[in-house]
Amino acid sequence: MNVLITGHHIDLTPAIREYVETKLDRVVSHFDQVIDVAVILGVEAPAEKEKRQRAEANMRIKGDVIHAESYAENLYAAIDLMVDKLERQVQKIKGKVQGHRQESAKRMPEEEI
Repeated sequence: MNVLITGHHIDLTPAIREYVETKLDRVVSHFDQVIDVAVILGVEAPAEKEKRQRAEANMRIKGDVIHAESYAENLYAAIDLMVDKLERQVQKIKGKVQGHRQESAKRMPEEEI
């Protein structure tokens, strides 16, 4: 799995890079078909001044792209929210894949099984 981490209007320290990579490992442990992940961390200037930190990720998996974006007061909190969103989406896709496999076995006539 390739991880690309970029920053907009922010300096990326090794601690932030390591934090993002360890959090993404949690998502990849659930689903092994991840091709690559592109993470963008930045500081925005929205109307709400307390929610300025942004974390965004595009995860390419086999046959699909998952996108998650989150805003928070703290960059680490934004990363946590983003990873939680990614994890929920990956579990949903994983459930669909497993559901289709089980469904195909049910459709086969009983004599062939």
